[in-house]
Amino acid sequence: MYENKIAIVIVSGLAQWQKLNVTAFLASSVAIAFPETHGAPLVSASGTQYLPFLKHPVLIYAAETDEQIKRAFNRASERGLHIGVYTRGLFATKNEEGNLTEVAKNADVELDLVGIIVYGENKKVDKAIDKLKFHS
Repeated sequence: MYENKIAIVIVSGLAQWQKLNVTAFLASSVAIAFPETHGAPLVSASGTQYLPFLKHPVLIYAAETDEQIKRAFNRASERGLHIGVYTRGLFATKNEEGNLTEVAKNADVELDLVGIIVYGENKKVDKAIDKLKFHS
């Protein structure tokens, strides 16, 4: 059993490609920030080594409204969990500098969130995402 959990919350009204894009970027944020989440490299019978996965469960939830994702964000923040964000404006950026500038334009309460990732102790993550359903 894992002590920590990774939960990603995606606004359900996004286009399919946007949901996948947001999920990929958010998952990478935990992998980059927390090397202890990395598993061992995968090795085929040929001896070829492949990149490792995250070794913690990654659960994907849907927010039906902007209020639901804000609620999860606020609850995660109140519990001191590690949070990554993806804002609507990031769809229009072309590089890291654009990403940094886009997020820096707004205070936390003003972020136009379309996705968040929450990483931390299982029980705290569960409480932060309380009432959200798995993405389908």
